[in-house]
Amino acid sequence: MTLLSGVKILSFNHFLAGPLAAQTLADLGADVIAVEPVEGAFQRNWAVANRFVEGDSVNHLATGRNKRSIAVDLKNPQGLAAVKKLVATADVVMENFRPGTMEKLGLGYEALKAINPGIIYAVATGFGGDGPYRDRPGQDLLLQAMSGLAARTGRADGAPTPVGAVIVDQHAASLYAMAILAALFAKAKTGAGRLVEVNLYLAAIDLQVEPLTAWLNGAASPTSRGPSGIASWFSPGPYGIHATADGHLALSMAAPRALAAALGIKALEDFTDADSFARREEITRLVADTLKEKATSDWLPGLEAGKIWHAPVQDYEDLRADPQLEHMQAFKTVEGAYGQNVTMVMHPARYDGKSPEIKLVPQRLGAQTREVLGEAGYSEAEIEALFAASAVGVQ
Repeated sequence: MTLLSGVKILSFNHFLAGPLAAQTLADLGADVIAVEPVEGAFQRNWAVANRFVEGDSVNHLATGRNKRSIAVDLKNPQGLAAVKKLVATADVVMENFRPGTMEKLGLGYEALKAINPGIIYAVATGFGGDGPYRDRPGQDLLLQAMSGLAARTGRADGAPTPVGAVIVDQHAASLYAMAILAALFAKAKTGAGRLVEVNLYLAAIDLQVEPLTAWLNGAASPTSRGPSGIASWFSPGPYGIHATADGHLALSMAAPRALAAALGIKALEDFTDADSFARREEITRLVADTLKEKATSDWLPGLEAGKIWHAPVQDYEDLRADPQLEHMQAFKTVEGAYGQNVTMVMHPARYDGKSPEIKLVPQRLGAQTREVLGEAGYSEAEIEALFAASAVGVQ
């Protein structure tokens, strides 16, 4: 994929949102250079489920594709000087440290703009670069709690429930990449760089734009979470996930009479479309009780015939065999940097019918340190001197 060919990005990112955003841009053809400490970035050394594949953490496998890696000690004057030399020819600098960290290192926006006036300096933080929450740790679960997302997820008769994936970080990554692309587009027209800022708190709010806008504009919300098994506080009946005799089935929006025909529920035949909201708990209870009588597969023909929006609940073990995911090549297994096969979740968009390819598997720490420094104009002797001074590293 060459959509961003010629764009050079220095990524000082760690955890998930920043590295994932950088990977998205790398998938599109940008030359993303991951600038890591000599001991490796956090996501390389820590893994969800404590799962490593040989030398690769699964977090690094999730976010390290198509990037070159250099290892630099930013507290070493020679290492810092090397990074500043790279900035001179970069289009974008990305960082997601706590506010003030890059400034303390001498790598803040004003310092780098003095080196490269056209630089796009993109920052991702937990709560923004200023304000009363500026210095709080920004982490997905904390943001789900603070933003109302957890309070609005789950059953009304249960506790606030976090989403089963790090959804705030992932949405922030998309916003981060989007904002950088917008800045690159503007730069192509004007030549001007700029400061771009995103944060996890606003990403968590943005995830709730539909229900939150409804609530802000007077929508009644007697409970924070959906009553009677309804999936959300703002939804009609029987919108939600319901048990069958052998599993679970999701039902989306459907008129009561259509449900009556598809599920054989005579009690729903006299309900009107308006009752989907006005009598939503009654509708949901009737549907939920009925679905328990048969296996999931037994309900599918009637739901299909009635054009009811529905889906069986799949778990991860079902996804590999899902024919649509297989058709779209959502997962790809390749040989990893340490020689063992690794499976990655691929880029989620296509361009002219094609998906971005894997140019580089997630790399070993500092794998391209020598290469990148050479491109920046360092001689072999100068590179060796940087290694001798422990200003840079390679694995």
